[in-house]
Amino acid sequence: MSLGDDGECVRFVAARGDGVTGDGRHVPLTAPGDRVTADGDITRGPHHVTPPCRHFPECGGCQLQHLDEESYRRFLCDRVAGALRQHGLETAIEQPHLSPPRSRRRATLHAERQGKRIRLGFTESRSHQVIDMRECHILTPDLFALVAPLRGLLDALLPKKGRADVQLTCVDQGVDVVLAGVSVAGLRSLEALTTFAERQKLARLCVDEGLGPEPRWEPRPVTITLSGVPVPFPAGGFLQATCEGEAALIAAAQAAVGQAGTIADLFAGLGTLTFGLGRRRIYAAEASREAIAGLKSAADAAGLQVFADHRDLYRRPLGSSELDRFDAAILDPPRAGAREQAATIARSTLPRLCYISCNPNTFARDAAIICEGGFRLEWVRPVGQFRWSTHVELAACFTRQSG
Repeated sequence: MSLGDDGECVRFVAARGDGVTGDGRHVPLTAPGDRVTADGDITRGPHHVTPPCRHFPECGGCQLQHLDEESYRRFLCDRVAGALRQHGLETAIEQPHLSPPRSRRRATLHAERQGKRIRLGFTESRSHQVIDMRECHILTPDLFALVAPLRGLLDALLPKKGRADVQLTCVDQGVDVVLAGVSVAGLRSLEALTTFAERQKLARLCVDEGLGPEPRWEPRPVTITLSGVPVPFPAGGFLQATCEGEAALIAAAQAAVGQAGTIADLFAGLGTLTFGLGRRRIYAAEASREAIAGLKSAADAAGLQVFADHRDLYRRPLGSSELDRFDAAILDPPRAGAREQAATIARSTLPRLCYISCNPNTFARDAAIICEGGFRLEWVRPVGQFRWSTHVELAACFTRQSG
């Protein structure tokens, strides 16, 4: 195929964010409808927008700010459909959920000393260089408001060489902060921590010096409310990235399990989906001791019928005979997926399954195993919690075919 005078058209955006032309070239920072000449000159098309952030494209927090909403939604759907095709699967892909700008309620930033300055922000794309964040269009205003004050605190704590990680999470009491890679020794450092926490009205401030987060400031027990239930929140705990994304996943889970009365919630975490399903009989399995303890205490306090099990589902997945007791199950594993658990689900008589995934590739692999066991993949709903990134999450519904 020869290039016309105005170049070759970008057809779609590949998994890592590059636009792909009709002749197969991968061109960074292009959108569908852009035209690329043989010399690499780009003429913007109708789906190419001006990125809102001054740090784009250097900052690795976002890869796709140059796409309009229509082409970003298409990217999410294409990622899921492409992963399924690799395993010979196809299904209805529903309209994606997109979390709005400035809605990310958890993030890990990186800090390093550069001369007399503290650089704090995300790292550059495909690099360890820290972008010194001066604006951000994905973090909630509460999280971004801490960036400048944190530079002052880190100036007192960060070694001359090395770097620190700063984990920020919005919780019921404010912002939960975990510092890792800093040195807290002596009265001056301790006073700096306390003064910072008081002045910024933090919910909690922890320091991880290699043995896990240790609270240095926690005026009240920290909780996160999930579907109206306050749950103890462990330092460094996992939380869905946005409130809107959490609601989208809960709605998808409710639709997938239907009217099931007895449900297994596998990889339950703190209970985002357990509590989102309301007053049903639920078995919740989770490997994190702190998370499952918090889930159990919150469920007991709310008077819910939840059996919380501290169980590593990688080492000891629920067997098919155990799964046969449930009307439906929810599977929400980490990025590695759940190959072994998918295999026991395939061998069970479980009638309905909701699969929540943060990795379309491992989801598709597991979906093929589940479908080989007699399930039908009814639909998939992409979820874009990490707006403008190439990270794609999804919820899917499986039903066992009769006969």
